[in-house]
Amino acid sequence: HLCDRRQRQMCIRDRNRIMKMKWLVWGCIAASIGILGSCRNKQVQVDIPQLVKTAPVNGHDGMTSVTYPGKIQAASNVKLAFRVAGPIRKIYVNEGQYVKKGQLLAELDPRDYQIQFNATQAEYTQVKGEADRIIELYRRGSVSVNEYDKAVAARKRVTALYNAHRNALNDTRLKAPFDGYVQNKYFNAPEIVNQGTPVVSMIDNDYFEVDVNIPSGDFIRREDFMTFHANADVCPDSILPLELLDITQGANYNQLFTARFRLKRNPVLAPGMSVSVTIGFKPSSEAMSIVPVSALFMKDGQSFVWLYNEQDETIEPVSVAVERLTKDGEAIVRSALRKGQTVISAGVNDLKEGQKVKLLPPVPASNVGGLL
Repeated sequence: HLCDRRQRQMCIRDRNRIMKMKWLVWGCIAASIGILGSCRNKQVQVDIPQLVKTAPVNGHDGMTSVTYPGKIQAASNVKLAFRVAGPIRKIYVNEGQYVKKGQLLAELDPRDYQIQFNATQAEYTQVKGEADRIIELYRRGSVSVNEYDKAVAARKRVTALYNAHRNALNDTRLKAPFDGYVQNKYFNAPEIVNQGTPVVSMIDNDYFEVDVNIPSGDFIRREDFMTFHANADVCPDSILPLELLDITQGANYNQLFTARFRLKRNPVLAPGMSVSVTIGFKPSSEAMSIVPVSALFMKDGQSFVWLYNEQDETIEPVSVAVERLTKDGEAIVRSALRKGQTVISAGVNDLKEGQKVKLLPPVPASNVGGLL
């Protein structure tokens, strides 16, 4: 029994020793965790400036221009017709032929109109002679006022009829209204044509027309149009002056308005060629600046840009009013910006006011396209 008691006491002592060692180990672990946590809380935060892409602010002198694609058209592709009806006697020109102003193009058979004019001419000679005698007698006081009025009215009536029949006879001959080329020939002798039916068409030899479709934003500013010129691929070094003819007052199905310009004929140009038409606007008296469109961001319904401060390498927002956007990816703005300042031109929505930034180094000239 004595041995059993001693063994139990030894087991109890061993167990208590093991428990103390476990508590000691757990205490050391908890202390280590606390020390590590306090060290972590005391660790200094490192603020790394964000790399940003920038662009300079350019000045704007108030003169703006836009360029649109256009197409050269025949200035006067005119369809010519007789003012009277009848059988065609002869067509004197062929398609593609060059003709001068006043040259005879076609002629109707004048038989019926000649007979009608001859009869009217005879009546005109008779009535006019009688009326002239009565008018002379009236001046001498030999006839009444009633006879005088009848003579004057008869002379006017027969003169009007004479002029109408003479014009009808002359209208059997169709002449060129300007210098140009015959484009189409629609009839041949001895076909009968009605009054106003096109017989031939001509292209004006002096001028071309250029048609350009402009959006509504430029249409509402049409009063500010100032200069116009065109450039063509076939003569890239030449500036071709244009003259504005008219602008349609209704938009087409693409919500575009057609502006029509006159272009002086050039020997290297031809109808159907494409040109670039540049429209210059009147200069504005307000001071404006030019920034990239990518530099703009919206905040509370207003446009801003990030202005870079070179002294402390921070950024601040600057409010801008966008005047217009250009096709070159730039925006003309009214703001407090000055020429030569620097704005952030990419990633503007991820930045904050007062944030430190670092300018992205420029791409070397040998690294074309930034591929390396």
